[in-house]
Amino acid sequence: MGSRLNKILKENKKLLSVFFTAGFPKLNDTEVIIKSLESSGVDFIEVGLPYSDPLADGPTIQHSSSVALENGINLDIIFNQLEALKNSVKIPLVLMGYINQIIKYGEEKFCQKCKDCGIETIIIPDLPMIEYESHYQQLFTNYGISNVFLITPQTSEERIRKIDKITNAFIYVVASSSITGAKGEISSKQIAYFERIQKMNLKSTLIAGFGISNKSTFNTVCKYVNGAIIGSAFINFLDKNGTGNSSNFVKNIVKN
Repeated sequence: MGSRLNKILKENKKLLSVFFTAGFPKLNDTEVIIKSLESSGVDFIEVGLPYSDPLADGPTIQHSSSVALENGINLDIIFNQLEALKNSVKIPLVLMGYINQIIKYGEEKFCQKCKDCGIETIIIPDLPMIEYESHYQQLFTNYGISNVFLITPQTSEERIRKIDKITNAFIYVVASSSITGAKGEISSKQIAYFERIQKMNLKSTLIAGFGISNKSTFNTVCKYVNGAIIGSAFINFLDKNGTGNSSNFVKNIVKN
């Protein structure tokens, strides 16, 4: 499962993913953002499914969700946009959303739409492990979908080992125990956490997120993990600059 992404995850380099909210800044910006990010050399893209109660997201991504919902975005429109890109875009796309969105939309329907769009990997921060094991694991397997689990500084070693065992994409290493959002530099407390994870010698690829906002924070976390996801900083960039120069974000902020 997750074959396109898994091929990239095995590459021996600092992996960069960029997150954006579907339907933001404008309803139909999905295509231009994805194509721009692909051309800029991003390794994979995380597409956020706007939600009215995004528990894991900070004010920047919450704002982008609100704007997208006001623009009239919904899951049907997002899936139509992604399916239209299926044959022209080669970069792996990862969907990030919440379990209530999937339940409301219809679990089988959601999974079938993912398959139709070529989506092989999803992140659902509020999916409980017990629900995953008892129900969703088999459902996702049936549709060729890999689920990404998050770990935080508070996650026990036992749970991390369990997540490592059942992961078939990557583990999302939450860089802080707070919500998403661009922070300053990486603290010594965070580095101690990364070192602890690094010493566990997990088999899974580790991708960090939450508070990775520039070249400095990206390079710091990549000393301990395999790559990082930048979200709020890119949303801020889109808010100020529009979608026309999305590739410049990667070029100027991270890849210099």
